[in-house]
Amino acid sequence: MVTLTQLLDSRDARRDRQQQLLADWPGLTLVVLTVILPGNEKRTDASLLIAREACRTLTARLGDTVRHHETHDLATGFEGYWLTTLGLHEAKRLAIDLEDTHPLGRLFDIDIINPQGIPLSRQQLGMAPRRCLLCSHEARYCMRNRTHTREELLARIAQIVADYVG
Repeated sequence: MVTLTQLLDSRDARRDRQQQLLADWPGLTLVVLTVILPGNEKRTDASLLIAREACRTLTARLGDTVRHHETHDLATGFEGYWLTTLGLHEAKRLAIDLEDTHPLGRLFDIDIINPQGIPLSRQQLGMAPRRCLLCSHEARYCMRNRTHTREELLARIAQIVADYVG
């Protein structure tokens, strides 16, 4: 279990790492992967399975465009970073495709970070925002309003993983 302070510190450290990678690799597109897992337990067998599959699939799809890749298996959650020669919009389309079509993709959080350190949104490509795991509302809406309990979300995540592993 991780504390709120640890989660906030890890978010700050992730932002700092992103800024450093953007400075070290100018002109390349930064792809950042985390796993969607609500609550204060961020490192589980399921989250590691999701992270491994996301890394395998993302690395394969990015192919020889990758110039740098690193992963961090942290108590506060898995983090993966890729620097690619793909343009921002092309990388975002690839990320959206993986999130929308891979059997575990709904549990991948793949951000494309612009040179100013700001993630591109689906809306910037004319696409609808991600939907909630449990209902048809925007995921942000349900998250902000705490529409569903952590237990409901974790049960849905467990079902998605169980369906995947068969």
